[in-house]
Amino acid sequence: MNGFLGMGGYALWVWSAYGLTVVVMVLNVVMARNRMRQSQERLRTLVRRPAAGRSVTE
Repeated sequence: MNGFLGMGGYALWVWSAYGLTVVVMVLNVVMARNRMRQSQERLRTLVRRPAAGRSVTE
């Protein structure tokens, strides 16, 4: 098991690459969710607000 975790002397590079990959993937999901939430809020705001120059009854 130590041989596997040590990666033949390249453990620092291998495990840091895995760690960086996980961080980037998690950030990608978090940022996509935030962007989706912002887009939905913007859409809700636009739908609720009547267009400029038009009355509510039109």
